[in-house]
Formats: sequence, structure tokens, C-alpha cells
Amino acid sequence: MIFEISDITPSQDLQVCDIIKSVGAEHGAVGDGFGPSDPEVYCMSRHYSEQSKSKYYVATINEQVVGGCGLASFNNSAETCELRKLFLLPESRGLGIGQELAVKCLHYAKSKGYKRCYLDTLSIMKPAIALYEKLGFIHLNRPLAGTIHGGCDIWMLKEL
Repeated sequence: MIFEISDITPSQDLQVCDIIKSVGAEHGAVGDGFGPSDPEVYCMSRHYSEQSKSKYYVATINEQVVGGCGLASFNNSAETCELRKLFLLPESRGLGIGQELAVKCLHYAKSKGYKRCYLDTLSIMKPAIALYEKLGFIHLNRPLAGTIHGGCDIWMLKEL
């Protein structure tokens, strides 16, 4: 299946929000402490910009948004960024889309001078964890100080 990856546009905000919320609910990531409850979810295109050294990519199949992934500074750090909100609809999983989205984000991070990339996720999301491990993320014993996702139970870091 052929897919395309591009920067998010304002016209895609509602679709991306719906995907993040539905996939989050599928995995029990509902309520405070989980990414799908972050205020940015309602208008992702406004929260990711070159000025803030952040980017959110969407994946489309036949012009339909099937998922996305973003990257932004972790707590306004110039050296540590965070891989954020990698969510894919069930029918688009296993096609290499998640890997391509994550790799694009990591390339973007390097181009902006970040030295390391952090992420948090849930242990139930085993395919995502396997992808992160394949990309060189290592497990941490605890979240980085300042994380807002207290509901997550997996924390990972990659040196860039």
C-alpha cells in the first residue's frame, strides 16, 4: 500500500485529533496523564512550527489521514526533544508507516541541533516499543523530570 508523509495542515487537525483520541482509547490511554488528553491534540497544526523547532507529520493513504507523529522540545530544552503522539489507525499498522514517521522526526531533530530524544508510552503498546527499540531507543527506569504523562509506564531515550 502506498502512503505519503507530509507536514500537518490546519485542514487535517480534526482528523488527527480523532485518530489520537480513538487509538488512545483503544489502548486505555484516556484521561489526565496520557497524550490523547493534552490540549494540543485539538489543534496540532498550531502547536508545531519551525519557530519552536517542532514538527508534526501526517501519513495519508489515498489522501485520507491514517496517522501521525511529532517532535518538539522537551520542557523547552535546546538539547532534549520528545517524540510525540505516534498514533496510527489499525488498518494502517504493519506497513512501515510508523517507522517512516519516527525516522522523519528523528532526522528533523538532528537538523535542529537536538542531542537526544525522549519518549514515553504504555507497556501495552508492544509493536510501538519494538519499533522504538529498533530505532535505538533505550529503556529508562523512570521518566525524565518534568514529564506530564504520569499515566505512561515506559520511558525511553535515544542519543542523536
